[in-house]
Amino acid sequence: MNKPILQLRNVTKRIGGKTIINKLSFEVPKGEVFGFLGPNGAGKTTTIRMMVGLMKITEGEILIDGQSITDNFESAIVKVGAIVENPEMYKFLTGYQNLVHFARMVPGVTQERIQEVITLVAMENRIHDKVKTYSLGMRQRLGVAQALLRKPSLLILDEPTNGLDPAGIRELRDYLRKLTREQNISVIVSSHLLSEMELLCDRVAIIQNGRLIDVQLIKDYMNEGDQIKVIFELDQKELAHNILSSVPTFNAITVETGLELTLEREQIAEVTTRLVQNGIKIYGINKIAQTLEDKFLKMTGSGQIE
Repeated sequence: MNKPILQLRNVTKRIGGKTIINKLSFEVPKGEVFGFLGPNGAGKTTTIRMMVGLMKITEGEILIDGQSITDNFESAIVKVGAIVENPEMYKFLTGYQNLVHFARMVPGVTQERIQEVITLVAMENRIHDKVKTYSLGMRQRLGVAQALLRKPSLLILDEPTNGLDPAGIRELRDYLRKLTREQNISVIVSSHLLSEMELLCDRVAIIQNGRLIDVQLIKDYMNEGDQIKVIFELDQKELAHNILSSVPTFNAITVETGLELTLEREQIAEVTTRLVQNGIKIYGINKIAQTLEDKFLKMTGSGQIE
């Protein structure tokens, strides 16, 4: 793992005697897109608000590039660009005028830097149009440009794909990937679109009831280990099921197109041979890919995501 840009150490938040976040600890490496998932009420937004100083930490600490958000707020937050909820812009101004306005509030932002972020989010052709003419996707891009003005090491985006159409979501995904690849910026993204998180993120953390359930690389979530779930498309499903039932390790489930089995890789050939020798015609053998959504629902028992 790369050196972490963000560290949460036993972070706890209590409001009115109720524990919202309970000893949450994890790290975000540099140069990765990090997904933050949780069912409704899990505490995801509360955690993000503590990360950017909008909410006080009851116990524990949050470090950004080694600086405590509690003890050294200014030194820590200077490394962060964030969009919490929707980016707020002056709609009667152009995109460029909005960036100039925000740049005045950030020491050291030059005209060259403003032009750099415009290029980074590919808005050269529309930057001098008024924001009221922008689509939601364009406003999100302008929000990312604003968050990048101070050259942050960490970009935090809370539900950045809300309201975007598929083309806008893909554009945003491409921009965030480009940022991590070319600028070595770490990005934390919360989203309820699990299929999108699977495509976007290098690593995800799942929380439930204010506690961390798991943190893993996306590729490890998708890896089933030694066993693979497959569907055999075939004729005579009942006969095939009876044939395989004689072998305890072949736990076949009848589905519409044939039989579903969870097997080790070597067993696929064994099942195929046994079926063919008994006169069963096999039309196809298809691996069922496990998705992030499958894993999320299995781990949380919930279909509700913030």
